[in-house]
Order: sequence, then structure tokens, then C-alpha cells
Amino acid sequence: MTMSALFSPFTLRDVTFPNRLWVGPMCQYSVEAEDGVPTDWHLAHLGAFATGGAGLIVVEATGVVPEGRISPQDLGLWNDEQQAAFARIVGFLHAQGAVAGIQLAHAGRKASTYRPWAAERGTVPEGSGGWPTVAPSAIAFGRYAQPRELTGDEVRGLVEAFAASARRAVAAGFDVIELHAAHGYLLHEFLSPLSNERTDEWGGSLEGRARFLLEVVRAVRAEVGESVPVIVRLSASDWAPGGFEREDAARVARWAQDAGADLFDVSTGGLVAHQEIDVHPLYQVPHARYIRETAGVPVSAVGLITEAGQAEELVASGEVDAVTMARQFLRDPRFPLRAAHELGAEVAWPLQYDRARWS
Repeated sequence: MTMSALFSPFTLRDVTFPNRLWVGPMCQYSVEAEDGVPTDWHLAHLGAFATGGAGLIVVEATGVVPEGRISPQDLGLWNDEQQAAFARIVGFLHAQGAVAGIQLAHAGRKASTYRPWAAERGTVPEGSGGWPTVAPSAIAFGRYAQPRELTGDEVRGLVEAFAASARRAVAAGFDVIELHAAHGYLLHEFLSPLSNERTDEWGGSLEGRARFLLEVVRAVRAEVGESVPVIVRLSASDWAPGGFEREDAARVARWAQDAGADLFDVSTGGLVAHQEIDVHPLYQVPHARYIRETAGVPVSAVGLITEAGQAEELVASGEVDAVTMARQFLRDPRFPLRAAHELGAEVAWPLQYDRARWS
């Protein structure tokens, strides 16, 4: 066996991750009852990653209020029934030795949409199970329905909603809280001048536009205590002129760390329909590296990272602290076991699968 940076442990607050190869949140749009309660699909989907050796498994974007879901079929965490169903899933993940995280989110102006495989596209009408959307400013995303601008009292109420969902997440057994401030959803909408034209305390300068995120981080930290890691997923570029860019993201990351965040999962894009992205393997890594070096904060990298050697080099070089994969885990839920074999690292296999080890 050889020493592997990717398969070395990593600690944030009171949580030690067995390795740096993490499962990113991936929306399943599979709550057929449209009540936000996780189902057997979610248990099987997430459980496969736990038996596959991932260092952290983050549950998909989970609405902190009903109107915060991307689609009617999304998960939620605002009531007791949802909390109890999550506790069952977390129990299984823990039984396999996995660290369990959940991404708390509000979709803002990109809420109430049809799921990807539906025949229809865009905003779901109220008569078909949808709802009116809200945003920092009344600016629509592409051809989606125009949102209503949130009032100051509503913004403060959503800070409390994030904190309440974080409290429920910890009660359900989750080890890590992730806040979704990327991909054009509500927290990201506040950060970008392309979607935030407010003139009150939550708009204007970068400090004003970051206020909502920082208030959410502080509220969540106060709710979960000092032992639970809080991750923030950031879009470090809007890929559009005049938008939020990595220089802004680095400043926001420093402020968020001071507010109680521990690590930043660095992605890009998703804010505007006219974004222009040059997509290629590892295309988002430079943004993660920049934020780590400039802000001096821990980061994880995402974006078309598909090979064990790529992930090992990113961690071993010190560019990032962890690697988050998504689609690669859909293709191969036990990718960490294969990656460890390719890198010559020793990892524990489920006893039920031990006979399948590579020789």
C-alpha cells in the first residue's frame, strides 16, 4: 500500500472525514407525493455511496420552506415528518461509517420549475402544483415567471427558516450542513449585481449583497453550535459581463469564514440564461485554487473531475482540500473503492462486498 493524499483523513471542527473524495448534492426530483419527504429512492441512492466508501455524502438541495424547492418533487426540511424520514437515511449512512451532510437551499426565482425529464419546461403554473416565486429583485431568469421582490421582513424570516432547517438537520443526525449559495438560487441571487438591484441593506455594494448570506451563516452557526461544520457552496463566476466573479467570491468567503463557515465548495455559473462557459475537464478548479490562495480558506473542487489520478493530484499538490464529484458517482457509486485500488491506498470494504476486491 502507498500513501495517498486523497485517502488521508481531514478534520473540520469535531468531524473527521475518512478521505477527501466527497459526493456532491445531486437533485433527484423524486418526491412523487410533492410533500418534501425523502423516500426509499433517496435511501437507496444515498446508501449506495455509503457502501462505496465516500468520505462525505451531501444530500441534494433541500428546501427550507415549501416555496424554496426547485420543483414540486424536491426534498424539504421544514416539518417533523421530513425530519423523521431523514433520520432513517442518516442512520443507514452512519452504519456504513459514512459522514452525512445536507445542502439547505432556497431556489428563489428558479423555484417552482418542471423537473428535467418532464415534457414541459420552465415555471410550473399555480394550477398545476406550482407557486409564485420570490427573489432579491423582480427580475426573471430567462423565460421563467417573473418573481416578486422580497420584503425586508421576508428576508429576515428566511434567515430564521435556514436556521430552523439546520436545527432539524442536526436533530436528524446530520454531521455537516451545507448552504447553497451557487447556481443561481436565492443566496447567489443576492450576491450578484445581475439579479440584485435592491437599494436597502441587502443590496448595492458587495457588502450589502453579501449581507443575507452572512446573516444565514451566523444564524445557522448559532443554531448548530460549535461542533458541526458548515460548508458554503459558492458560484465563483456568473460567466457574464458585470456579474459576480472570483475576486468577489474570495472576499465573501473571508467574511463567511468570520461568520462561522468552515469550507467552501467552489462551483460556477447558473445565475443567468446567457452565461458563456468554456466547459472542459477540471474547468472550475482554478476558481477553487484562487479562493483558497486569496482568502486563505479551505476549499473543495468540483467540475468534470472523473479520474482517481486527477483527484489525487489536486489534493496532493495543495490546490484544494477535498474533491467533490457528482455525475461520476452516478455512473459508479463505489468509485472510491476503485480509486483506492488504482492509487494503491488501503480502505475498508463492506464485508458483504469483500470478495469483489481487486487482486
